[in-house]
Amino acid sequence: MVELLRGEALALLASVQVGRVAFSHQALPAIRPVNHLVGEHGDIIIRTHTGAALLSRALLSEVVAYEADQFDPEIRTGWSVVVTGTATRVCDPMELAHYQAMLTPWVDSEADQLVRIRSDIVTGYRLRRSSSQQADDPPDGHRSLPA
Repeated sequence: MVELLRGEALALLASVQVGRVAFSHQALPAIRPVNHLVGEHGDIIIRTHTGAALLSRALLSEVVAYEADQFDPEIRTGWSVVVTGTATRVCDPMELAHYQAMLTPWVDSEADQLVRIRSDIVTGYRLRRSSSQQADDPPDGHRSLPA
C-alpha cells in the first residue's frame, strides 16, 4: 500500500461517481451509497431527499466520513480514499442551482437537497502489486486457477 497525497486522493475521488457516506443514526453507525461530485476546495457534494437520515444530521453540522474506491481483483490493484469532515446542508440558491444541474440523482426519488462534506481530513491509499506477485505471473499474462 502506498499513501496518496491529498491532491492525488481528491483527483481519484473525482474520477468516480459513487461512494459511501458514513454517519451516526440513532446512536449507531449508518452507511449509505450515494453519488457525488468533488466541489471547490475538495469538498464532497451529495444529493439527497428531504426525509433522509443524513440530512437531519447535516443540519447539526455532524462529522461524517465519505469513502470511494476502485479495485481490480484480477491483478490485485486499486485505490481507496476517505474524506472526513463536517456535513452541512447547502442553502445558497446559486450553489444549489449549480450543483443540482451537475449532480443527477441515481435513484428515482425527489432528491432536491444537497449536503456538503468539508474535506478536513483526506486519506488515500493505492494498492500496488508486489514484485513477487509480478514474478509469479506466467509469461502469457494468463493465470491458472489453483488445483
